[in-house]
Amino acid sequence: VQLQAYGGGLVQAGDSLRLSCAASGGTLSTHAVGWFRQAPGKDRNFVAAISRSADNTHYADSVVGRFTVHRDNVKDTVYLQMYNLRPDDTAVYYCAARAPWNVDYVYSTPRDYKNWGQGTQVTVSS
Repeated sequence: VQLQAYGGGLVQAGDSLRLSCAASGGTLSTHAVGWFRQAPGKDRNFVAAISRSADNTHYADSVVGRFTVHRDNVKDTVYLQMYNLRPDDTAVYYCAARAPWNVDYVYSTPRDYKNWGQGTQVTVSS
């Protein structure tokens, strides 16, 4: 399955933004999905993940209370809703997917995922 993350842009601190992750060549609804981000010169870091069942989610400490991940299986899309954005949220955001061992599992490391999208830039100005 090929993934595409989109919805990034340039916003001001305190603004909200919603990223979307869509799939082609397969269906996202049968996969666990994660969001990661990578700032210039830094490693790719975990942001949020959602299980295939959507019953479980997991967030990086830095985004708890500000970001939410959810999925719409009718649209076959996973969303990352970001609120109260901060300059240190600036990064390229990637979505990733994998067929899970269990429909309720969430995965939070890059090596857990097989399929990756190209990423979308989020820039937060102060």
